[in-house]
Amino acid sequence: MLTIAFVVAAYLLGSISFAVVTSKAFGIADPRTYGSGNPGATNVLRSGKKAAAALTLLGDAVKGWLAVFLAMHFFPSASLLIALVALSVFLGHVFPIFLGFKGGKGVATALGVLLALSVWMGLAVLAIWLLVAVVSRYSSLAALVAANAAPILALLLALRPELVLATAIMSMLLIWRHKGNILNLMSGKESKIGSKKTDVHPA
Repeated sequence: MLTIAFVVAAYLLGSISFAVVTSKAFGIADPRTYGSGNPGATNVLRSGKKAAAALTLLGDAVKGWLAVFLAMHFFPSASLLIALVALSVFLGHVFPIFLGFKGGKGVATALGVLLALSVWMGLAVLAIWLLVAVVSRYSSLAALVAANAAPILALLLALRPELVLATAIMSMLLIWRHKGNILNLMSGKESKIGSKKTDVHPA
């Protein structure tokens, strides 16, 4: 029962959309109504409110880190439980019950999860994301490269098999969630970081 409670709590925590919460706090439009329509930090940045975007990024990352940290703290040897909690908080963000199961792409939450599983893995993935984002100015491209690198890093760092598998599943889901961005990148229609608010498009 305690295992189920942890997994459910992680999902509910992940379902809290800091993009929506922060936007309401700053008095700006719901991020689902402009830009890519995605309730995430990159889209909130299109509102022009950098502080709101930063808080969204922080909140989404912290919830991923917190869920896994608590699971590892109370059940340090329960690899399967930790892996399930990691996936649950991520799935909560991507398919939040509070937003009709239509959430963000999960980049920041995945980063928080990775930092909790292994600080070195999380920092390496963050460095990869930052490098690609700075060079290309495409948040989606940075996320795709980082997502592909995460399972490889998990293997190189010799994480427990359940945790490697959880990392690989999150990475595959991240790539799947960016399928629209992949098409936009290929056609040259993808919005760059910092581009202003536009009508909703399927990115």
